Amino acid sequence: MPNQSPSPARPVPDLFAAKPAAYDRFTRAEWAALRATTPMVLSEAELVELRGLNEPVSPADVADILLPLSRLLNLHVAAARALDGVQDAFLGRPGPPPPYIIGVAGSVAVGKSTFARLLRLLLSRWPDHPRVELVTTDGFLWPKSVLEERGLMRRKGFPESYDLRRMIGFLAAVKSGRPEVEAPVYSHLAYDILPGAKQVIRRPDILVFEGLNVLQAPAGASVVTSDFFDFSVYVDAEEEDIARWFVERRLLLQRTAFRDPSSYFHHQRDLPEAEARRVAREIWDRINGVNLRENILPTRQRARLVLHKSADHSVDAVALRRM
Repeated sequence: MPNQSPSPARPVPDLFAAKPAAYDRFTRAEWAALRATTPMVLSEAELVELRGLNEPVSPADVADILLPLSRLLNLHVAAARALDGVQDAFLGRPGPPPPYIIGVAGSVAVGKSTFARLLRLLLSRWPDHPRVELVTTDGFLWPKSVLEERGLMRRKGFPESYDLRRMIGFLAAVKSGRPEVEAPVYSHLAYDILPGAKQVIRRPDILVFEGLNVLQAPAGASVVTSDFFDFSVYVDAEEEDIARWFVERRLLLQRTAFRDPSSYFHHQRDLPEAEARRVAREIWDRINGVNLRENILPTRQRARLVLHKSADHSVDAVALRRM
């Protein structure tokens, strides 16, 4: 795990330069200073366990980026609960506060899943909201049989590959405070929804909802997923860096998960490295890169917080939308 200083910051993404009034912008050092006295509550063993494939997250990344964010979100949750209490008092019907929902968006291979796992754990260590759940939008993909029937297997991750009605229904049920809400479960090994498997969410204090499409707003939609969010984060990086991370991750999977006979990609386990690189880059250029440019990157400006990563995965710039 690298412990070296993060790479020098690149220019802040165009979004922030083009709309400077919309965001407060921070260097890594400026953002890290906002941690204040927030203690480190994540062990080295937990960090190793939660880190994703080929994502070198260091204790410094947690201290400089995630701890200030967990402090900010802790303050936001407290303020949201106070506001809910005001409305309950006005209506004369006190009750438990609704779950605070955080959306986490970003490209394939940008590191948003690792970020979401770490954020969930850090938020759960605050005494005021120990029940924090994480759900990914992978579970709301249409089953492989449906994607095949509709000719969408090469469009997995694009908006049309998701059961958006079911996703909206899930978020609405969670936000309304329903005692138990079920989410489908996706297997990356099988590359499909697991029949009969359910993730049961029971009135969490906070729900972290992570996926490619959580900030998308389909044309003509009367309700979108972000309508249920109290806060949202977009994990950003230069496309060529993300493409390189995607290829490197595929090569690592070829040496590990793809060797499992039950893996959907088992047939690619013995590809020569040069061929494996070519195949991975082709997948990026034909599918994931297109989805990033057409559907994911345009949602960046809808996020409350944007974390921009440098070529070594360290965050080099942060932008926080003003209220």
